[in-house]
Amino acid sequence: MTPTTPPLDAYPVEVAFPDIRPYADGSTGIAYVHTFDSGAPGPHVMINALTHGNEVCGAITVAGLLDHGLRPRRGRLTLAFANVDAYAAFDAARPDASRFVDQDFNRVWTAAVLDDLSRDSSELRRARAMRPVIDTVDLLLDLHSMHEKSRPLIVSGPLDKGIALSRAVGAPADIIVDEGHPEGRRMRDYAGFGDPASPRNALLIECGQHWETSAVDVARDSTARFLLHAGVVDEADLPAGWLQPRPATQRVVRVTEPVVASSMDFRFAGPYTGLETFDDAGTVIGWRDGEPVVTPYPNCVLVMPSLRQLRPGVTVVRLGRLEV
Repeated sequence: MTPTTPPLDAYPVEVAFPDIRPYADGSTGIAYVHTFDSGAPGPHVMINALTHGNEVCGAITVAGLLDHGLRPRRGRLTLAFANVDAYAAFDAARPDASRFVDQDFNRVWTAAVLDDLSRDSSELRRARAMRPVIDTVDLLLDLHSMHEKSRPLIVSGPLDKGIALSRAVGAPADIIVDEGHPEGRRMRDYAGFGDPASPRNALLIECGQHWETSAVDVARDSTARFLLHAGVVDEADLPAGWLQPRPATQRVVRVTEPVVASSMDFRFAGPYTGLETFDDAGTVIGWRDGEPVVTPYPNCVLVMPSLRQLRPGVTVVRLGRLEV
């Protein structure tokens, strides 16, 4: 069977994109970045939205917390909208086009890149503006969504401390352990977040397909759980209805390798939506240039398969080994 990639109109925009301009005057001197200090001891916790401009569930969540007037009882709380220029360019007729303006905001997070002033882009300017706040954050939650419909997942990064934080937060059910992307470092791996010796920690949540209502539910639930785990708020402080039932179990999937298209001749063996698990090594999951692509080990999991942006050199799926 040759599954087809869903056309854009198969994923209608189900949610209203909030007008974030009322939040432009941040409390930090940085536009769209709001920090609140309780005056009591505790961590500095950051909830970040719009790392990509078309991933609206995070924007709805952060706007909801600001409108709710949430303030920390302990420590500090930062609520931020990141790539606001890309968000402002969103066009429902071309909904994937506003992922970024010049380059991926989530691939610039090393000191070497940020300090290199010979490099310039809309995203680098925004990252450099936000960096002084991010450098003081102890716990970061970065809210994302996906091109395709898939179960939500946590991207913990490669370190044991990220897995431990994922388990402590408790949802979503699938924890993806990976090294990131070769084209650049993510915010969740920046500086101390990616240092095993540092107490600083971060998670990235893929909440669902970009514009589906359920992604907003996941973003709200994950944010509520993250804030409660961090201890900066009490449950009574949160907006009503944000917490959802906790999954009975979580499982850990460690990414081992990408499957990369070498031409436009790639097709999957089934209508995969992600997190499918194959018991046996050698199971055919697709064909690349007419040759079968097979699972390299038992209990192999497909992580975020997508043909939407198929072209030579693009990763069409990542393969992960089920650990728990």
